[in-house]
Amino acid sequence: MATDNSEQRLIILDTETTGINPREGHRIVEIGCVEMINRQLTGRRYHVYINPLFEMEQEVINIHGLTNEFLRDKPLFGEIADDFINFIRGAELVIHNAKFDIGFMNNEFSLLNRGLQKTEEFCTVTDTLKVSKDEFGSPKTLDFLARHYRVDKLVDRTYHGALIDAQLLAFVYIEMTRKQEALNLTSGDGDNVNANAIRRLNENRDSLPIIYANTEQMAAHEQRLQVIAKEGGTPLWKN
Repeated sequence: MATDNSEQRLIILDTETTGINPREGHRIVEIGCVEMINRQLTGRRYHVYINPLFEMEQEVINIHGLTNEFLRDKPLFGEIADDFINFIRGAELVIHNAKFDIGFMNNEFSLLNRGLQKTEEFCTVTDTLKVSKDEFGSPKTLDFLARHYRVDKLVDRTYHGALIDAQLLAFVYIEMTRKQEALNLTSGDGDNVNANAIRRLNENRDSLPIIYANTEQMAAHEQRLQVIAKEGGTPLWKN
């Protein structure tokens, strides 16, 4: 939701949860965010562990490494909600599989019974899972993208922690959008130019010089064509 590309504020976000479906009572146990402005990491981040008031099964604990005992003295979501919302408000959220995280966030907001807006009402959202589908023809996991863009060694992911994955996704996003940055052309006076816009040449420009081949060059060219013909080849323009 940034108003100026030069000051575009991105929040790369990830969550860890007690399960896969908030409708079954599953809750958020960790939120990790890193801030980027104009595609540059600023060093600002938001990270919190949350008591879900929910006993997790060992299968879930094995994924993110957060135990029920570790989370028991952590704050409830209601205690961190305002700080979290203030951190992300007005930013563009970059999330891998955004439907999952946004669904859990909106569920937590709803459970507070405070009339809080849904995430989409105070942030814009970019789903890198959908971006990967456009880029590769099918949706790709964060692990795949990290390996593809050769950033998988930049973050230790023994466990899939929210802050760890947000940091990794930030590196993936930088590489994933590098071509877009290259297309962010500027005109001579510094104004932004749409890379897809038609740019017309100045009618008063100097004509391009036409350089013709001399006799010696023409002879060498014909000699080369004879060699190609002898080897059974045919120039493309004669096909």
